[in-house]
Amino acid sequence: MNRARLALGAFLAFMLIAPLVLPAFHVTLLNYIGLYSIVALGLVLLTGVGGLTSFGQAAFVGVGAYTTAYLSTAYGVSPWLTLLLGLALTFVLSLFLGFISLRLSGHYLPLGTIAWGISLYYLFGNMEFLGGHNGLSSIPAISLFGLALDSARKFDYLIWTLASLALLSMHNLLDSRSGRAIRALKGGGLMAESFGVDTARMKIIIFVHAALLASLSGWLYAHLLRFVNPTPFSINAGIEYLFMAVVGGAASVWGAVVGAGILTVLKQWLQDLLPRLLGQSGNFEMIVFGVLLVILLQRAREGIMPLIVNRFPAPRRPLPATTQVLPKRARPAAGEAMLEIRNVRKVFGGLVAVNELSFAMNSGEILGLIGPNGAGKSTVFNLVTGVLPGTGGEVYFRGERIDTLSARDIVPRGMARTFQQVHLLPTMSVLENVAIGAHLRGSKGVISAALRLEREEEAMLLAEAARQLERVGLGGHVQEQAGSLALGQQRILEIARALCADPVLLLLDEPAAGLRYQEKRALAELLRKLRSEGMSILLVEHDMDFVMKLVDRLVVMDFGEKLAEGLPQEIQTNPAVLEAYLGGVK
Repeated sequence: MNRARLALGAFLAFMLIAPLVLPAFHVTLLNYIGLYSIVALGLVLLTGVGGLTSFGQAAFVGVGAYTTAYLSTAYGVSPWLTLLLGLALTFVLSLFLGFISLRLSGHYLPLGTIAWGISLYYLFGNMEFLGGHNGLSSIPAISLFGLALDSARKFDYLIWTLASLALLSMHNLLDSRSGRAIRALKGGGLMAESFGVDTARMKIIIFVHAALLASLSGWLYAHLLRFVNPTPFSINAGIEYLFMAVVGGAASVWGAVVGAGILTVLKQWLQDLLPRLLGQSGNFEMIVFGVLLVILLQRAREGIMPLIVNRFPAPRRPLPATTQVLPKRARPAAGEAMLEIRNVRKVFGGLVAVNELSFAMNSGEILGLIGPNGAGKSTVFNLVTGVLPGTGGEVYFRGERIDTLSARDIVPRGMARTFQQVHLLPTMSVLENVAIGAHLRGSKGVISAALRLEREEEAMLLAEAARQLERVGLGGHVQEQAGSLALGQQRILEIARALCADPVLLLLDEPAAGLRYQEKRALAELLRKLRSEGMSILLVEHDMDFVMKLVDRLVVMDFGEKLAEGLPQEIQTNPAVLEAYLGGVK
């Protein structure tokens, strides 16, 4: 049994025994830690993993708390029904706020969350039927199988059962196809879109998910205290929740519990200690929190939990066993029209990056696109793959016009690419990075992932990623972090990721950059093998020796225009190419 299972077993045993043996005050602290952990867990998903900072989660806690408080006291509705109604209201509200807020970027997003967080706080305090600033009291206790949970000791079990289920479902979600897509949002959005991930939809999903967890915590809070008023749902509380996620480890599921535990206990201790030291009462603990957060960010930017994990690394997990394989796309007939670019033009302000460019390639061909730095080659890749919209002209893929489609709509048609600047998720494993390429070859969503109902599909996706890594010679690096690989290996990893999408046309942007001589030879052999299997390859590369020995034809660009097109031997002797690119005529 590994350390992780031992630690989990010890945690569960403690949670079973603690309410029976601890003093009432400590049981109350445990209850609050559980409530805060649920909210912080949502922020781990939203902020730590997804990269979307929110200061307004306390408002969603208030939505859950006030929904059950009002309906159960005014109309006698069962608390279990008010839970569903509160989650439904939170779903609608968070969906609306998500569509508004997530259009913002940079520092405007957290400012937006502060704005609606403050608005909801004042709304709670100014609505008479919610009791105004005096709040609502006499909230009924929750009954479970005829047992009234009318004490902190009894309620502790409900809080930590729901908190444990939330932790488990979050762990399941992040360890899945959808989880990889979510983790790609932070620093890998362009790459994820290029492999079919709907990043806008994923942002909405995690925003709503975090809000629903906060609402669940609010429902528990209301029935634990049997009283609610607006104070616990202010922007200050929202900041504290974010503190908990950051301190515990913003990208760690268990960091939510660690952060909630540290700040809850520390806050209680400081509230007792500081007034004695300073001789007066006040929210001095917030000052201490601020100082501690600055120190933490200097010493351990990833939070407390990653420090623990790094000190006690978990053993490598074996790949899930499966005998099934993902279905493969039918390969086009030899000589079939693959890609046609007609008079494509791209203008950035006053700069013409690509000007009236036209060329075509057929199935089973390796076509090289070469030219000096700044000639517009990578821009052409971005136009073909839908990363950039064209200013003019048309692009056809297998006879279908695609220049009006987005990147994620082009991928399922059989096109995949690598990037000039490596686009990887450095803290994810090599295997998971490659598996992102197969995103559209799976279909299970976030609910199936959270309930762990997609294990068969996940095993097939990971098995496919492992096969492609073996294919490109990186089979021995499956479990390593992608960021630990050398630059040349990272470029080969990108090729494996593109192959995972099962393309018929592969676009490679400087794949040999950073490779040693033997690695270049191995890459050339791989590309020739792919061509023999029916793969078409469009290649941008600066290594002329590598290109001339590999490609079937070449297109030469200069200042965004086509300078020449032909066989490698013809290009090598073309005076215009020699003058513009190869150093001039001798």
